[in-house]
Amino acid sequence: MKQRPFDRAEHVYRNDAFAELVKDAVRFFNGTPALTLPPPVSFLGRGVYAIYYTGSNPLYARYAELNRTAYEFPIYVGKAVPKGWRQSRASDTPENQSRELCGRLRQHHNSLKLTADLKAADFMCRFVIFEHTGSDMISTVEAALIKLNRPLWNTAVDGFGNHDPGKGRYEQARSDWDVIHPGRKWAEKCNGVPKTKAVILTKIRNHLATLGRSK
Repeated sequence: MKQRPFDRAEHVYRNDAFAELVKDAVRFFNGTPALTLPPPVSFLGRGVYAIYYTGSNPLYARYAELNRTAYEFPIYVGKAVPKGWRQSRASDTPENQSRELCGRLRQHHNSLKLTADLKAADFMCRFVIFEHTGSDMISTVEAALIKLNRPLWNTAVDGFGNHDPGKGRYEQARSDWDVIHPGRKWAEKCNGVPKTKAVILTKIRNHLATLGRSK
């Protein structure tokens, strides 16, 4: 069979309906109620979530100011899916539901409690549970929310969502987040060379200087 000449246009996928579906999911997300972190009750499901800061730490005063009357500026956006989800791509069904989303929010709450300069009570969250074939949209909606909101702990400071890498894997450096908010014992075992606190703080201030201008 003779090979056809390359035409880039034949490889570009366009679907306005898909783009509108993602926008609709983001609108729904923004309309869900904000709850304490973690939520007051346990629940089943996986999905996408955002965390909002309203405390008195001077470093994040801009977030506290912007979220004073409404939770519109998340400091972190993430997703919660079961282990092996990327390999199996199994959609969520009543038979395989887990408490992945609830558990992830509790993990973040525990990370915040370990720090000396942040209060876990100063954080709120909102989330969307995706079920059945809708669970295949989780990564897409997470990416859309990060692109729209540019959360600090996703775009300028890495590491808040990190897990303990485990024994034999501590050659990596502490994350930016663990440098400025020490407290997680496993992070202290990381023996790589991290960025300096001064460098990270400069990145934070530069990011916060633009927050809220284009949204």
